Amino acid sequence: MQFNYRKYTSQYSSILLLGFPIIIGQIGSIVLSFADTLMIGHHTTEELAAAAFVSNIFNLGLLIAMGFSYGITPVIGNLFGKDDINHIGSIIKNGFLVNTVVALLLMTVYSVIYFFLDKMGQPANLIPLMRPYYIVNLISVPFVCWFNSLKQFFDGTTNTRVPMWILLGGNLLNIFGNWILIYGKMGFPEMGLLGTGLSTMLSRILMMATLFIIFFTSKRYTPFRKTYHASQINKKDFNKLWKMGWPLGLQMGMESGAWSLCSIIVGWIGTDALAGHQIMLTISMLFYQIYYGLASAIAIRTSLFCGQKDYEKISPTTWAGFQLILLTAFAVSIPVLFFRHDIGYLFTNSANVAGIVSGTIIPLIVYQFGDGLQCTFANALRGLSDVKPMMLVAFISYFIVSIPLSYLFGIHMNKGLVGVWYAFPFGLTLAGMLYYYFYRRRLNKMGL
Repeated sequence: MQFNYRKYTSQYSSILLLGFPIIIGQIGSIVLSFADTLMIGHHTTEELAAAAFVSNIFNLGLLIAMGFSYGITPVIGNLFGKDDINHIGSIIKNGFLVNTVVALLLMTVYSVIYFFLDKMGQPANLIPLMRPYYIVNLISVPFVCWFNSLKQFFDGTTNTRVPMWILLGGNLLNIFGNWILIYGKMGFPEMGLLGTGLSTMLSRILMMATLFIIFFTSKRYTPFRKTYHASQINKKDFNKLWKMGWPLGLQMGMESGAWSLCSIIVGWIGTDALAGHQIMLTISMLFYQIYYGLASAIAIRTSLFCGQKDYEKISPTTWAGFQLILLTAFAVSIPVLFFRHDIGYLFTNSANVAGIVSGTIIPLIVYQFGDGLQCTFANALRGLSDVKPMMLVAFISYFIVSIPLSYLFGIHMNKGLVGVWYAFPFGLTLAGMLYYYFYRRRLNKMGL
């Protein structure tokens, strides 16, 4: 990186304008998850346990679906940079179809899993609570996929604010629906956990419908609508999105799966370690959502520059995004480090768990560089439509490196939860270095 910072700082405002709405929408989802847990937890402990089990089952599939839809963004961004509105309409239509296929595949898998809920070693008294909650989550899967599909159109055309407001509105609606349906307010029956599921399903349907209404009625999108209606489902665009989507979806799935497997290792350490691990995952998610919002802006800007053939701006934009991510990491890390002895008490009254969290904050801060690195260059590759290496990088970094090191440090070396978390800087930094390698290789092929 050259030390001419003006060419990087000139990109800051564009990245922030695109990334900030994505960050707000992502953080809103965290608040929603926290509110769901808090509200159902105050109803009954059994329902909280049932909700946690079902949610963990669905989270992996929904993350894969989300990652899959990310393949649409660089395609739309590239065409938008070329001002090729006619082809954008075709991508939107084929994007709906390809994400519908993914939704059907997920629903098929989850339908089979439903019949084995009572064979997964869970307490028998939780199964009657799980089944109806599971079904409403199953029904809402296609609405999530359709929302993700159209959201990528808005992101790819640089209008990230519309999805942000819809996500925030949907989250508030979900919380209000929880209050009504869980506790039986405003004349509705008290439904408990089923009420949470129905509220979530309703908010997902309405968010999807609102996004569709804006696209199909707003004057701003009239040119895109016309090309959408005039376009046809075609094998070329379908296959392109299919091939773009799976590496991204499986990359996100493997990353999430690795964290889940590490949770199993933590469970071998003990109950307090597992509780501390859950708290740390909540804290780390705040860092990650901020990074990913800024990194998504890198992907959008990069795809636009590719479409405009303004290739000289790709590298400054990527490095500018990385600088912003590091500055954000530094700003967030200071209060987290300073209050590390107190953070655990926000979630628990146990002094032992709070002490474990305090020690684990250190490796969390250590791996921020690696996490920022991998976020930056994974999304730069996405913007360049070079997504094939991402599955391999995720597998090597998380399954070959992070998980074995978690066991080595945490169990074999008897370092507990702190040891498990010290494995993450190795895996995340390796991922960042490998993504950077493939990023440079791609730029070299482009003569940059």
